[in-house]
Amino acid sequence: MAAILKHELKSYFHSLTAYVFGAFLLVFVGLGTLRYNIQAAVSNFEFVLQYCALVLAILVPILTMRVISEERRQKTDQLLYSLPINTTQVVVGKYLALLTVYLIPLALVSVYPLIFSRFGDVYLPSAYGSIFAFFLMGAALIALGVFISSLTDNQGLAAGIGMAVMLFNYFSVSLSEYVSATAFGSVVALMVLVLLLVAVVYTLTKNENLAFAVGIVLLLAVMGVYFLDVEAFDNLLPRMMTALSLFDRFGSFVNGVFDLTAVVFYLTVVVLFLFLSVQAMEKRRYN
Repeated sequence: MAAILKHELKSYFHSLTAYVFGAFLLVFVGLGTLRYNIQAAVSNFEFVLQYCALVLAILVPILTMRVISEERRQKTDQLLYSLPINTTQVVVGKYLALLTVYLIPLALVSVYPLIFSRFGDVYLPSAYGSIFAFFLMGAALIALGVFISSLTDNQGLAAGIGMAVMLFNYFSVSLSEYVSATAFGSVVALMVLVLLLVAVVYTLTKNENLAFAVGIVLLLAVMGVYFLDVEAFDNLLPRMMTALSLFDRFGSFVNGVFDLTAVVFYLTVVVLFLFLSVQAMEKRRYN
């Protein structure tokens, strides 16, 4: 795994990828600092990070688009399978390299609250709690980007799908006000999600029977619960869109609350999508 990590870091820093990502992130943090902390004379550095959250939804897919898809396009993933390490170590090594690229500009950003504290009253626990949450949110988005990259050998497609998914997640709380809050609308939405899950299962396993079985079981479960307790589906879709938002959970840290459930949620998302990335690579390995 250390060899994969070193190789990935070398490729990022021998190209423009790491420098462009870091530069854009620092530029937007600088613009946010100028807008909130300097022009508006606000001491809360957390507002700057909330302003930059949208930027992550655009920058992260560009950072992660080639991590596995490029290996598939160039057929160099065949060499990875011949190494004396397992697929989990390959995925984790690549993920840690991306996390390092993300951490470097974030380390520079972490100096900002200390600088501002020399010229005014800055509540450092809240500022650094928000920086920690910003790191976890980025880590979860990077894991999602790695998974999307593992599904295709087209970098542009991986970046496009990644941006669409992350932007939808960013605006999901706002969009939840316009979706159906009725029980029937929630059931229809769950059925669509089940079909998408079936497509993902088939993509990862190429096993039609398994995908069909998963779909049937989940659809029957949804319909069974619907007929037994219709009220359980009232307002379910808006609540799901809010609960699954990575960006909305960051808001509690901005408001000065260290939300432990959000930390657990971010870590769960990281583990889930890295696991799915491993399964996607294992599927290709056996094929």
